Amino acid sequence: MKIEVWSDYVCPFCYIGKRRLEEALEQFPQKDQVEVEFKSFELDPNVPQKNEQSVYEMLARKYGMTLEQAKQMTRNVSEQAASVGLSYHFENMKEINTFDAHRLAKFAKIHGKEAEVSEKLLYAYFTESKHIGEYETLADIAAAVGLDRQEALAVLHDQNAFANDVRVDEEIAQQYRITGVPYFVINQKYAISGAQPLETFKGALQKVLEEESASPILQDLSTGSVDEAGCKDGSCVIPNHHK
Repeated sequence: MKIEVWSDYVCPFCYIGKRRLEEALEQFPQKDQVEVEFKSFELDPNVPQKNEQSVYEMLARKYGMTLEQAKQMTRNVSEQAASVGLSYHFENMKEINTFDAHRLAKFAKIHGKEAEVSEKLLYAYFTESKHIGEYETLADIAAAVGLDRQEALAVLHDQNAFANDVRVDEEIAQQYRITGVPYFVINQKYAISGAQPLETFKGALQKVLEEESASPILQDLSTGSVDEAGCKDGSCVIPNHHK
């Protein structure tokens, strides 16, 4: 079973959804047969690279609310995060362009460190309130999971490095008509939208397992049997066509 997860590193519900999926997988008997792959999605690709606006200011601007209303919104989200063991600190967060963070994750992927880097990026932003748009911060995250820090910096300074990998993910998201994250696609056939409750993830995993197990690996579209024109059991049969 393969689960593709479209998410962004500044999406609070993406971290919550990630935790709920992980908990569901821990309770899934076939968890060792499940592959999870993270896909890039930018909530707002137009955020300037150099940006000092706070999350509260961003929310107030985006939703036409007061700063106090924005703070109340984040308090509600923090409570949801706490329910899955996460600690959010919105008061020190900045609005951040995440394109370079996604490029770093793609660099990590070729070294088998995509999952670790994705977790570190989310933790750095939501719990440590770090600026994950800055190269030095991103290089530190790379080094923390065992990647070469200087190589990571070189990748980040090359704006073309892994940029296409990010764009491909975003193009596939458009094909799937994904407009919000987190978005989970299982075996390219089933979808879960949003940070759904734990029971939803557990039910989805079981449903996919049962349906995929009940279906043949390949659907046979041939019009006749192999006995008519083919080989099996060590012998071949040539059909006798009569005009």
